[in-house]
Amino acid sequence: MKISTNRGASSIVVLIVVVIAIAATLFFINKQNAQPEEISGVLKDAVVSEAGYVGEVLAGTSSLVLDFNQVDYDKAIESDKLVVLYFFATWCPICIVEVENELFPAFDELTTDQVVGFRINFNDTSTSDEEKALAREFGIAFQHTKVFVKNGERILKTPESWEKAQYLEEINGALSL
Repeated sequence: MKISTNRGASSIVVLIVVVIAIAATLFFINKQNAQPEEISGVLKDAVVSEAGYVGEVLAGTSSLVLDFNQVDYDKAIESDKLVVLYFFATWCPICIVEVENELFPAFDELTTDQVVGFRINFNDTSTSDEEKALAREFGIAFQHTKVFVKNGERILKTPESWEKAQYLEEINGALSL
């Protein structure tokens, strides 16, 4: 009996040591990964300051995708830049996948500063009155709808899901108008 009790205690000790080792490894990896994000955040803050925007940068370095705020939106609309609006719902799996895997990478790849994008909350708990008004202005019926605005005029509106290549194609096409 004494031997099986020692085996059980030894197994528990080994299990605890393994769990602690895994936790320490994950902590170390997470701590090392935090530093590049801070550098990236500093870079994005510098780009935002240079461009004159005040909102949170979600993607891009030359062309930015910003979390919607009225001040930045008004500034972008008054400029001669192409304004890309993406109506996003936090509960929408299509929105989450498309924004993270297609829209953001497309903006990260753009080298022009003539485009500014906005992720606009739509029909969820994060939606502001300004975002609701913007959705009404453009007749948005569905989340994951994209609207392109150039020189104050809507030039494109679609609820279709796009891949990164189509974002780049549509943005470059709109820039040439």
